[in-house]
Formats: sequence, structure tokens, C-alpha cells
Amino acid sequence: MNLFHISSASHRTQNMDNKTTEPSDFTSPLLPTSYGAHDVDVDFLEKRHTGASSVPITLILTTLVAVFGSYVFGSAIGYSSPTQSGIMRDLNLGVAQYSIFGSILTIGAMIGAVVSGRIADYAGRRVAMGLSQIFCIFGWFAIAFSKIAWWLYVGRLLIGCGIGLLSYTVPVYVAEITPKNLRGAFTGVHQLMISCGMSLTYLIGAYANWRILALIGIIPCLVQLLCLPFIPDSPRWLAKVGRLKESDSSLQHLRGKNADVYQEATEIRDYTEAFQKQTEASIIGLFRMQYLKSLIVGVGLMILQQFGGINGIVFYANSIFISAGFSESIGTVAMVAIKVPMTTLGVLLMDKSGRRPLLLVSAVGTCLGCFLAALSFVLQDLHKWKEVSPIMALVGVLVYVGSYSIGMGAIPWVIMSEIFPINVKGSAGSLVTLVSWLCSWIISYAFNFLMNWSSAGTFFMFSTICGFTVLFVAKLVPETKGRTLEEIQASMSSYSSAKK
Repeated sequence: MNLFHISSASHRTQNMDNKTTEPSDFTSPLLPTSYGAHDVDVDFLEKRHTGASSVPITLILTTLVAVFGSYVFGSAIGYSSPTQSGIMRDLNLGVAQYSIFGSILTIGAMIGAVVSGRIADYAGRRVAMGLSQIFCIFGWFAIAFSKIAWWLYVGRLLIGCGIGLLSYTVPVYVAEITPKNLRGAFTGVHQLMISCGMSLTYLIGAYANWRILALIGIIPCLVQLLCLPFIPDSPRWLAKVGRLKESDSSLQHLRGKNADVYQEATEIRDYTEAFQKQTEASIIGLFRMQYLKSLIVGVGLMILQQFGGINGIVFYANSIFISAGFSESIGTVAMVAIKVPMTTLGVLLMDKSGRRPLLLVSAVGTCLGCFLAALSFVLQDLHKWKEVSPIMALVGVLVYVGSYSIGMGAIPWVIMSEIFPINVKGSAGSLVTLVSWLCSWIISYAFNFLMNWSSAGTFFMFSTICGFTVLFVAKLVPETKGRTLEEIQASMSSYSSAKK
């Protein structure tokens, strides 16, 4: 049912004639038809902050359905660690074959990332999430019933394609459906659910057979797939494709039936119409001056996020602790124990402290954590403070993981979902997501070689990159807290600035 719709033509008619008002498509208590346009504007300015005082249950449930995809993302990443010995034993795989199984997920994710923006733009965010879950379901089945290595590879590749789609679509969808005062926290739940998916998969994998663990991985895929028909499409995507009545109805549904959505709906419509006059940009078209700042911020954050060493540290945590002379079980348990609470803290703080302060604190913490870990390896090489160096390595890695979880893990994805205009969001999102997965693969592949070259040198290098991240955030990254997507994108675009 359409609870709110005022056509752009009707709105323009009001502005031209202060004594007559063209009626909307239905009777709405939000817009009395006996008022003149001036009176309507005053009325809505007075009611700007009215509406539901609490977060609508519809918005919470819709976000929950979306972030089931994030849980699938986390469980896919976490699957290869607890299952390694079982798979290698049951299928007689060597280390090289299992390495292919582990790394092919990233290849699939890059394939998914390339097409994620186009699919989400043309078919819609819900369809893109549904398609990704179909890929993941087939992938988990292929792994669960595999008898040879090739079926493992095919299954892992399909799951990779699925999470490549999800890694772009979920944060963008959540950002587009949430109001400005909640957008950071709700979009940050994406990273929280990734952490939960990884942690629970580690935990279950310690007790369950690898085939059973693969079948368990299907459950969240099915939950999201079955729930998607019951959640609304993104109001901003609906406006982009010209379905304005459905956009207004979706927005009203998400904000609550008594909420005043006139100003937000008008802003979405006017901004979308302005950018629809421009052609849909290809990836090459993104390098025009009007999008350059958004592109530098989005791509730069993803490069620094991955080249700060997170995937190398998480994937090879056990070997790091063993190299430092520490128990691998203690280190892994401590990492899991700190990751989820710190991610939760970041979600809670994001809309209170803002994105920039959290990013700066996070980058400083990761810099310090890597420096402590590097120092521990230096002391180990010099055979000094032998009792202290393992503890320093553990503390360094935990400081790194905790600091990363509070900011650098979630916020680059939040900002990516906020800064690109609607006419380039698909191409830009695909590029940024592809860069993230490519950098992830580079670090994952190179980490063991770097550690063999010099453990201390590797962590000093990561510490330097994290230090550069502090400067990058301080100089280039905008604060997006408390601003609508349209306001953020206008401030980032020279086109919008020129039109003012």
C-alpha cells in the first residue's frame, strides 16, 4: 500500500502557485490539500523532527535480513582454517592442493566484485543478494558432497562469487535504507556479522566434521533467500529506476506509518533526477574530476585497509604465535575473544563519535600493534628478553586486531556505501570491491614469503602503512556522521558544488 506519494510535477505546481495545490494521488494526513504551498512548507519545517521516536521494527528486521549475507561472508572466510586437517586426510590432498582450495575463494570474490555493481544497479539490491545466496548454496553443497579436489575447488569458487556480490551489495543496501542518524551503526553491523560468522565457524569447526560444517553453512543462506521477498527494495534504487511511487511507499514502510517522510522523499527524488541527467559512468568514466575525490577516498581506504596486513595476520595467526614462541591455541582464542566485542563497540560508537575519529584511533592502534609485534621479533632475533618477547607478540597482535575491529574493519565499507553518487554507484562499488579483494589476495599470498624474509621487517612495514593511514584519514577522509547520503555526495562532487 502506498502511504506517501507526491509527484515532482505536483511539487513544482505548488511552487509556481501559492494559492492552489494540486492534490496528490491519495489522501494523506501529511499534506492537507486546502493549504497553499507556502503553508505546506512551513508545516513541514515545523514537523521536520516528528515521527516515530524509536527505531521502527521494520527497519531493524529488514537490516537483520540483509546482514545474514554478512554472516555468510564471515563463515565462508572462516571455513578453511578448522577444516584443513580433515579435508586433507579424507581426500588425500597435499599442502599445495589445499592452498588452492583456500585461495580460490578470493579469485571467486574478485569475479563477483566485478559484476556486483551492475547487477545491483540493473536488477536491484534484493535480487543481487538473492543471486549471491544461490551461488553460495550450490557452493556449500559441492563442498559437502565432494569426493575429489575439483569439486572442492568448484564449490569454493562459487562461494567466492557469492561473497564478492555480498561484500558490495549488503553495505550499500543497508546505507540506502537507514536514516542519517542510524546509518553508521546499522551499516557497521555488516562487519559485526562477518566477525560473528568467522568466530562461530571456528567454534563449530572445532567439533563438527568438515562436511557437516559445509551443510551448516547453507542454513544462513536459506534464511536470507526465503526472507528477501518480504523486505522492501531500497527507496533510492527505486527512485533511480523511475519507480517513484514504490520509492515513497518503501521509504514510508521503513520509517514507520506515522513518520513524516516528505522532506527525505523529496530530497531523494530531486537529487536522483539531477544525477539521472548525466550518463551512467563506466569504470573509466569514474576518473573524471567530479568523481576523483570520492574515488581516491574509497579506493585509498580499501588499499590501506588490506595492505595494513589484516588478512595475513588473521589467516596465519597460528604461525605468528608459534614463531614468537607462544601457544597457538591461546593466541587464537584470545583473538576471537577480542574481535567480536571490539567490533560491537565500534558499531555503537560510529554514530556518536563519528567515522573520522574512530578511523584515526583505529589506525594509530594498528600502527602500535604492528610495532610491538615487530619489536618482539627483533628481541627474539637478538636473543634478548626471551620471557618478554612472546608476551609482546601476543599483545601486539591483540592490540592490532582490537584496533582494526573498532574502525578500519567496518568504516571503509560504510564510507564506500555513502560517498558515490547514484549514477556511478554501481561502477564505483564494483571497482572499490575488486580493489579490496585483489589487495586481500596479494597480502594473503605474499605474507608467508615476507615472514620468511624477515618477521620483524614484515611487521615494521605494516606499521609504516598503518602510520600512513593516519595521515590519509586526517587529510582526505570526510566526516559523514549525521548527514544524508545526498548531502555527502553533493559535498564530494564538483558537479554538485558547481550547481549551487
